[in-house]
Amino acid sequence: MTRDEVSWTIQFQGAHSKLLLDELSSHNVSLISNLRSASRLASKYFVVWVIVLSGVALIRPAPFVPVLNYVSPLLGIIMLGMGLTLQPEDFRRLAEQPVDIGIGAVTQWLIMPAAAYGLYLLLDLPDAIGIGLILVGAAPGGTASNVMTYLGRGDVALSVAITTLTTLAAPIVMPAWVVFTLGEQINVTFAEMFQSIIQIVIIPVLLGFVIRYLLDRYSPAAAEIGTDVFPVISVAAIVAIVAGVVGANVDNILTAGVLVIAAVVAHNGIGLSSGYGVGRVTGMSTDRIRTCTFEVGLQNSGLAVALATTLFEPAAALIPALFSVWHNVTGPALASIFNYRDDRQQPITAAPSDDWYLSGDSG
Repeated sequence: MTRDEVSWTIQFQGAHSKLLLDELSSHNVSLISNLRSASRLASKYFVVWVIVLSGVALIRPAPFVPVLNYVSPLLGIIMLGMGLTLQPEDFRRLAEQPVDIGIGAVTQWLIMPAAAYGLYLLLDLPDAIGIGLILVGAAPGGTASNVMTYLGRGDVALSVAITTLTTLAAPIVMPAWVVFTLGEQINVTFAEMFQSIIQIVIIPVLLGFVIRYLLDRYSPAAAEIGTDVFPVISVAAIVAIVAGVVGANVDNILTAGVLVIAAVVAHNGIGLSSGYGVGRVTGMSTDRIRTCTFEVGLQNSGLAVALATTLFEPAAALIPALFSVWHNVTGPALASIFNYRDDRQQPITAAPSDDWYLSGDSG
């Protein structure tokens, strides 16, 4: 083979390799784009999926009830997805923005459990239903608060920081409130709840965080795919859990429906209005007031469902399941109101962060 032929062969092989790499890159971009579109579609119509499947479960509960046997692993998968969206910067914010983070977290820790206990007494709810209400009140923030903060043009970085703090504190806060308010009426100990939350929440979140850290260092494309895939998985898991809870509580829904719905609506309303009021009183900026509103009013109801079904009876999961539906109605509605105000006045600059806008709710 002559020198010219060798040179031509090398050039041809180089061009062919470049063409293959370009095709592979284009395929990866198309795959990521499709995953992102699927995530947005799943998140956008999350409430629709929940309502439709819950309605079917109310009519034909049998196929959905077995899902309750898998609530803990399903929520563990959801929390693993949450961990995948966390980065070292999110933990650094806990030290860099202590005041507003502390205000949001303490407001949530105090207002929501106290409101839950007050509604339990005021409405004279059955003990099993009341346990579910208090579990929701003591639950940490979920991904819904981060998504709604983004959509409502709030401070997403602050939202992520508050959610991270309340999630890490959940093994202490949730059992403490349940034992404090219902100590003599339950057979579950503080230690049992603490252990369950560590297994269901903390371990999967930390595992997801470590996986994301390693992927960011060694395979950024895989990290991006992971954060696009998990919102779809999260939505599917939450819809299945809610439908299972509805199927297992058909009689309770039909007999105590009005009071249960009233408790859910009032509890969510108290949380949203309290978060907004505290943000204004403490002098937060407009975007941070919105963050505080969503962080206090929107809970990780999926965790409350998991604890209710694992440690208590199925009826205890009813209010957490309905809360999961309702706060995904009020959250987008309030975000739309905030956007409407901005459109009529001077728009504010939000601080979107990372991948939260793609996530669904873990609760």
